[in-house]
Amino acid sequence: MRAYRLGKELTPDELAGKLGISRAALYRAEKGEIRKIDMLTSIADELGVSLASLMGVGVEYVSTAIAFFERMRQLEEHCQQIIGLFSPVSYLLTSDNYDAVLREVLRESVPEGIEAEGTSAKAVDGLLEILRARKKAFNANRPLIVSLIASADLERFLLHGLIGRLDLPADIVDFRRRHARAEAEFILSMLRSQPIGIQIGIVREPVPATSFQIFRQADRSMLAISPFRLGEQPNIRLGVALITSAPEAMDLHEGIAERLWGEALKGGEAASYLEAMIKKYAIRT
Repeated sequence: MRAYRLGKELTPDELAGKLGISRAALYRAEKGEIRKIDMLTSIADELGVSLASLMGVGVEYVSTAIAFFERMRQLEEHCQQIIGLFSPVSYLLTSDNYDAVLREVLRESVPEGIEAEGTSAKAVDGLLEILRARKKAFNANRPLIVSLIASADLERFLLHGLIGRLDLPADIVDFRRRHARAEAEFILSMLRSQPIGIQIGIVREPVPATSFQIFRQADRSMLAISPFRLGEQPNIRLGVALITSAPEAMDLHEGIAERLWGEALKGGEAASYLEAMIKKYAIRT
């Protein structure tokens, strides 16, 4: 419920007013303490989602980036292991310096004259707050993470830099390419040191266009498939993500992850490959 409210850029007071209930009652509903079907139906109608999606059962369809990443935060909160294909790299494994320029990158990715839902300065700030909360919780809880990184995504990231669009002034592009190089070197340091609980694989074969993440919790596993992406030419504007625990979807994506991980470069081999990639494609320091 909180995720979909944030996706609609509604404050608790605004949604409570539309529903004719108190702010305290809304907070209780967001915590799962109110399960009256008539109230939940009214909330679902107001937020434009199905009752099943609102209650986190069945297949959830999420049409805004801020709602999707809030759901990621919620799923990661009780997660024991995360497996995923991320583009160009898992946000959870980025450096703190990555956050410093991400706001500007997300804002510039929206074409001029377009102010779509979820792309305002307020929405971007809200999204960054959620992302930082995800990284903080990850660093505190330290669930196991298997991060699959596509070689082609890394090449584009190093060539173009951390940018929202391609028509930026040359000095800004150079600055952003230095950020991209620093992030690649941060990944390189993890490949060399191999921190406990962090496994990184570089995939050289073509990968799916959409990212996916598998969340293994104590009592269930969930799958998230997303068109939203951060980093080089991000997308926080258009697309529909889905979240499901359907056995067939889980089995298929577990199989893809297992195959990609089996064929990926890992450890010292991946470090040498990435080091050569940085020398070939990254801006010189």
